[in-house]
Amino acid sequence: MKISCLQENLARGLATVGRAVATRSTLPVLSNILLESDGGRLRLAATNLEIGISCWIGAHVVEEGRTTVPARLLTEFINSLPPGQIDLELNPRTQTLNLKCARYEANIKGIDANEFPPVPTADSIGAGNSLHLPADTFRRMIDQAVFAAATDESRPILTGVLTRFHQGGLTLAAADGFRLAVTSADVGVDLDQTTSVIVPARALAELSRISADQTEPIELIITPARNQILFHLTNTDLVSQLIEGSFPDYAQIVPKSYATRTVVNTQELLKAVKVAFLFARDAANIIRFNILPGSELTPGQMIVTGTSAELGDNVSELDARIEGEEIEIAFNARYLIDALSVVGTAEVALETNTASSPGVIRPVGGDDFLCVIMPMHITR
Repeated sequence: MKISCLQENLARGLATVGRAVATRSTLPVLSNILLESDGGRLRLAATNLEIGISCWIGAHVVEEGRTTVPARLLTEFINSLPPGQIDLELNPRTQTLNLKCARYEANIKGIDANEFPPVPTADSIGAGNSLHLPADTFRRMIDQAVFAAATDESRPILTGVLTRFHQGGLTLAAADGFRLAVTSADVGVDLDQTTSVIVPARALAELSRISADQTEPIELIITPARNQILFHLTNTDLVSQLIEGSFPDYAQIVPKSYATRTVVNTQELLKAVKVAFLFARDAANIIRFNILPGSELTPGQMIVTGTSAELGDNVSELDARIEGEEIEIAFNARYLIDALSVVGTAEVALETNTASSPGVIRPVGGDDFLCVIMPMHITR
């Protein structure tokens, strides 16, 4: 293998695939990044056996070849180099990769690429069951869902995001037992029947990160065996295992009605919750809401309180449009911050029934997102 490429392109490619490198693995080769020539380009790939990322960068290929080298060392070395051309040359007998850039030179010992597990690409899978999704819409939907997925592996199904395609539309839903986020959009999908898969939340979070500059539609391919999903971007592919099982019926969790509906400015509420959280961190993140309907002359009020037995307390007052009865209810501040950060509208509605029943956050002026949050017990 003998290849030349630009330092900035190689550094960017390594940053893209680096997040898929296995951090703790019994297989040493999974700590490596695959480098191989591919049709006049350099392909970089990494996998932890759950997700795999491939990235292609422009290169001058003098001699074809492939190898794997330690991800951390290669990335740190490339990032330390000045901008300019890097020459890579592999000694196949010793699997040592020689790198030269300006007045720097290094030899990095690798592992034979034949020991690296295959990382599927769009070309290798073929576009059998393929859909195209607008990049900005899909990114927004991912951000509105992944925060609610469980991080605890005790119920693997809840670490995934239900991804449901139906005539013209896409719905994502995630839940961790304490909250539920559902987001939907018309993405122009032309399907005869509804199809659902459960994608690991981590894979979707990585997709959102690596597609930040993507403007072209994202191609989505489900493998014929329905055990993997692949997202094809410009110069990058992300493949992920799917989670087997059936996702809970989330529609049963969403309250059908409300006794009180409170409409407030999204940014003002987010700021008040963040301030209350400073005091609530030592008290299980519990912050309290007093919702007081107004009269014909005075606006309604939402009073947000964070209290710490040791540190003190904080009270914020917000003007609100309130329909229904007065209520006092408490929520986990962290859950509210997550939801309010992705609402995307100027105003937000909080729908409540009783102090012990779930609250629902909805954007005002949009019906494409909702977040159900279980309340916290208030001690008197």
